[in-house]
Amino acid sequence: MNQTLSPERVRADVAELLDCDPAGIAPEENLVDLGLDSVRIMVLVDRWRAAGAAALEFADLAEQPELGHWTELLTGGAA
Repeated sequence: MNQTLSPERVRADVAELLDCDPAGIAPEENLVDLGLDSVRIMVLVDRWRAAGAAALEFADLAEQPELGHWTELLTGGAA
């Protein structure tokens, strides 16, 4: 669990790269279907590693590209 990454930060970072309202992303929605590509996922991996999620790997996010899963993975909390 990471103290510097909050569910709000995870949601905001994803929304920024999708250029959408953070509130408009449902936790179970497939982020790839919303337009998040592998390059943007790598940007998030790099950003979140720098924020303290040092063990985060691309595959951790790519295997289940849902905000709810990512939030649980990174913060231990719900989206």
